[in-house]
This record gives sequence, structure tokens and C-alpha cells, in this order.
Amino acid sequence: MKNNKSVIFSSATFLFVAKWFLLAILVGVLAGSASAFFLVSLNWVTEWRETHPWIIWLLPIGGFIVGAAYYYWGQDVVNGNNQLIEEFHSPSQVIPLKMAPLVLFGTLVTHLFGGSAGREGTAVQMGGAIADQFTKLFRFSNDDRRILIIIGISAGFASVFGTPLAGSIFALEVLIVGRMRYEALLPSLLTALVADYTCHAWQIAHTHYSIPVVPAMHVDSLLWTLAVGGIFGLTAFAFSKTVHLWADFFKRSIAYPPLRPVVGGAILAVCILLLGTTRHIGLGIPTIVASFKEPLAHYDFVLKLLFTTFTLGAGFKGGEVTPLFFIGATLGNALVAFVPLPMALLAGMGFVSVFAGATNTPIACTLMGMELFGAECGIFIALSSVVAYLFSGHSSIYSAQVFKKEKTEY
Repeated sequence: MKNNKSVIFSSATFLFVAKWFLLAILVGVLAGSASAFFLVSLNWVTEWRETHPWIIWLLPIGGFIVGAAYYYWGQDVVNGNNQLIEEFHSPSQVIPLKMAPLVLFGTLVTHLFGGSAGREGTAVQMGGAIADQFTKLFRFSNDDRRILIIIGISAGFASVFGTPLAGSIFALEVLIVGRMRYEALLPSLLTALVADYTCHAWQIAHTHYSIPVVPAMHVDSLLWTLAVGGIFGLTAFAFSKTVHLWADFFKRSIAYPPLRPVVGGAILAVCILLLGTTRHIGLGIPTIVASFKEPLAHYDFVLKLLFTTFTLGAGFKGGEVTPLFFIGATLGNALVAFVPLPMALLAGMGFVSVFAGATNTPIACTLMGMELFGAECGIFIALSSVVAYLFSGHSSIYSAQVFKKEKTEY
């Protein structure tokens, strides 16, 4: 009898692994290729904008293009990342495939005309929409469909940042705060690896960061790490609340949705041109890299927070994560004036910790820090990310994120 159970168990395990291995290849290749195309296109529009800054004056036109595209053709996919989370918790209908090209188009237009946004949201939505199409093809159950959504998120995140470990855990951690679905762990990891490999196979290069000096962990450095983690968490809280504040403001003030990014774009264009710099729009990768190496203006993180939350709240498209990297890294850079830790280490801690607080994903962010900066800084990154997660409270950039229990409940 025991032998029969063992055989049945082994067969079921083999079939489970084989099924999700094949789906990991399909979803990983498709999502990784979509991310590769997106990254190449994003780099092109960013370079074009930087060499033709006059286009920022046309940001209201770009806003109308994005707003009208979603109002007339994308009403059923307008919720973006939140729609993926909602479908995971309450499956109702397969996510329309048009989510992928619409968010790709909207993000590229946002960046071309000078909006401040990221890229993770675009890659995650493309990955999720692509993966969910297999629900219809194979007539999957709701349980299998939930795993499909997870691997789609994993593929998009891993390929756009080049962090397969972080991507696989992020997809599990972001859906329910306080609980992870371990049955999806292997499919998520396999898909993240395939998507990341596919993106590299298209010869896409990701940004490299370096933390050359990591001090030993002593009592004083431990206390400083806990303190800055709290600051990063409060900053994440401020970002999450501000982006929702702007979104609610525009919805209350302007009834016609395509007009919201027009008005927002006009205000943004004036502010950008009055400042006389484009360092706080787009992805801001050069500034993020610089934050690891040289002192920057202490107010950089504040301006990026305001520009990004206003851009997204007005209805432009793109992700929040790269701007969160910018905010955290530049905040860490500013804190070096008060905190006796190396500049690069503080920038790296802020880079992932503000993200951890805003998305409630401290484990994924710890892995991301180790993938991007090296395992040597792991203990600093982990402590800072966990404290930021606690100090950000029950806020999130994803309004559909479910909190299974209080963060400090035991």
C-alpha cells in the first residue's frame, strides 16, 4: 500500500514539474522577448528625448494620447498591476492580451515626452497578460490560473531588471502580504530564469552597480542600519500615499479621463523647464548610478518623489519601481552627511529598502540587493529592507494588495 502511494506521489510530482517546466519555457521566452523589445525601445525614446528636449513642451499632447488610448480602447485593462492582483484573488475573466501592447505604448509615450515613470509595471503587465492567455488554450482551473499569473509577474520582473531570484520571490510575495503560495515557487523560479536568459540572449545589457566597501557589522553600524531603514520605510509610506492622493485629486477634479494627463502634462512641462534639468524625469538611471559614487543634491529624492507621483497620478503609464530606486538611492546618498556608513552602501540600502516598503516585499528586495550589489552587503540590505517594510505601515503602491494579517501581529 505504501509503495502504491509512493508511486502515485512520484508520478504526480513528475507531471507537476513537467507541466510547469514546459509552461516556464513558453511564458519565459515570450515575456523575456517582450521585455527585451521594451528595453530597447525605452532606451531609444529616452536618448531621443535627451537630445531633443523641446519635446517636453508637448507633454500635454503625449498625455492626451495615453489617456485617450486607455479611455477608448483600454477600459478593461486600465487597472494594470492591480488588475493582475485582483484576478489572482477573485478570478473572473482572462486578462485581455491587449494589456501588453497598450501598456508598452503608453509607457513609451510617457517617457518620450518627459514623464517621470518606471518600467517594472510595464514588464509585469506584459508578462501577466501573455501568461494568462494559456488559461484559455489549456482550459486551466482557477488554481492553475493563479500560478500562471504568478509566473507572468515573475517573468516580467526578472527580465526587465536582470534579477531572476528577486523576480521569482517578488511574484509570490507581492500578492498577499504575510503569506506565500509555495506550490508556485518552482514554476516562478523556472520562468524567471528562462525570461532572464531570453532577455540576455537578445543581447540586452542591464545596469551594473557596485558597493566597493562593506564594513563589519558592529553594534553601532547595526543601530544606524535600523535607523535608516525606518527613514526609508517612512519615505515609502509617503510615496504610496502621495501617488494615491494625486490619483484621487485628478479623478475628483476632472471628469473626462483623457483630459487628466493633459492638465498634468502641462504642469509637469512647466516645472521641468523651470528647473532647467531633466535629471528628475524618465528612469533617472544616470543619477542612480552617480548616487553610489559622488555627493548629490540633498533634495533630489524629494523632487523625484513629487514628479513621479504626479505623473502617475495624472494618468500617465509606467512603473513605480525604478523611480523608487532613484528615491531610495539618492536619499541614501544624502544621509551620508549624518550616518557614518559608506556612501555606496547607504545608496544600495536605500535603493532596495524604499522599494521594499512601498511594495511590502522585503524578502524579494533582500535577494535583489544581493543579486545587484553582491552577497557581502546582504545583512545590511536585509535589515534595512525588513525595517522599511515595517515602518511603511499598511500602505502600498498597489491598492489591490491584500494584507493577510497585521505586520506586527503574532
